[in-house]
Amino acid sequence: MNAPSRTVIRLGTLTVALLALLGAYLVSTSRPAQAAETLLSQGRPAVASSVESGAFPASAAVDGNAGTRWASGFSDNQWLQVDLGSSQTFNRVVLRWEAAYARGFQLQTSANASTWTTIHTTTNGTGGEQNLTVTGTGRYVRVLVTQRATQWGASLFEFQVYAGTPSGGPIVRVAEFLADCPFTHRLPDDPIVFPNLPGASHMHSFFGATVTNAHTTVEDLVNSPTSCNPATDKSSYWVPTLYKDNQPVEPTGTTFYYLGEGVRDDVIARIQPLPFGLRIVAGNARATGPNDNTISRWSCLHAGDAGSGHDFITCPTGSMLESYLDFPQCWNGRDLDSPDHKSHMAYPVNGDCPSTHPVPVPKLRQVLRYPVNGSTAGLRLASGGGFTMHGDFFNAWPQAEMERRVNDCIRPIIKCGADGRP
Repeated sequence: MNAPSRTVIRLGTLTVALLALLGAYLVSTSRPAQAAETLLSQGRPAVASSVESGAFPASAAVDGNAGTRWASGFSDNQWLQVDLGSSQTFNRVVLRWEAAYARGFQLQTSANASTWTTIHTTTNGTGGEQNLTVTGTGRYVRVLVTQRATQWGASLFEFQVYAGTPSGGPIVRVAEFLADCPFTHRLPDDPIVFPNLPGASHMHSFFGATVTNAHTTVEDLVNSPTSCNPATDKSSYWVPTLYKDNQPVEPTGTTFYYLGEGVRDDVIARIQPLPFGLRIVAGNARATGPNDNTISRWSCLHAGDAGSGHDFITCPTGSMLESYLDFPQCWNGRDLDSPDHKSHMAYPVNGDCPSTHPVPVPKLRQVLRYPVNGSTAGLRLASGGGFTMHGDFFNAWPQAEMERRVNDCIRPIIKCGADGRP
């Protein structure tokens, strides 16, 4: 076939394809399921193994314009790759082929654009619009053309990567999973700060594993019943007991969030699971005033106008006193504990982990809601004033469950529930 006749045929094919795409678009816009998805690829950086000419760049396949396209060189094993910006979990890929389509191709994902995992393989592709249900996670997604259907290259009008949920609800772009762990018991014990010394500590309120005492080891936690939802979380969490007029008051809301916030998206993409057996203490039990190196804070449930502070605050009638505490999220990569129970961990600086603590892990945020309001007179913690609030965490999440949640929720920046799913 000479060049002029090939051009006429391809233009005619292009016109038919555009009309078909327009019809598909008019139909698809009436589908309510579209609103439940996030299009991850549109407008993202794209590169290709080759282009037929400068008129058919890789970027044309992710620009959302049905009239532009990418076209490769005239050989097999050509590829088009899109950078999603951070690790994402996705479940649908749409390929809108021009007349020069692929009979054989693979969909692949990668964290680094170097090592690839194949998530879909086709050897009898039919061209047109292919709507593929897949399961994939990665920052980079590519289509690798292993067999062309024509003598020309491979050509795509659009290469679209979507994220969605089975329930049809929208994915919320927050890196989070959580555990709700109600109060279990009180003891003047602390297996991190005073191991094997029962009664050596001020009074603590415990959440999660029900067996925690001065002698507790991670093996004890693994075999313990737990108050947590999900029950797979066998960790132990504890704080100094709150007293009102010398009577203990336990929180009725006890949520422990695992978050990716506080660091850049590229750091979130390389967050590692919290190591099994890790022990951390956050806050300052020895603080002598609200400004004495404490990161804990108090606020009022559904009463933001009441303000917040490092010490107890007065909450209006009908509200509840809330305690927030963020644990450090940078690990030194070696130690599960340290002599002061803090120095093996660090807080991020300028959105990244410091070189002394290079391993980013999920940030644990402890949120406790106490059924008290009104005057703060008569309120105290077992450790002292409200500014002495601190928290202890002894990690006993099963390693596979922690890893799944980091992979499915934290790295792709997806808000998950207690079951570790969107």
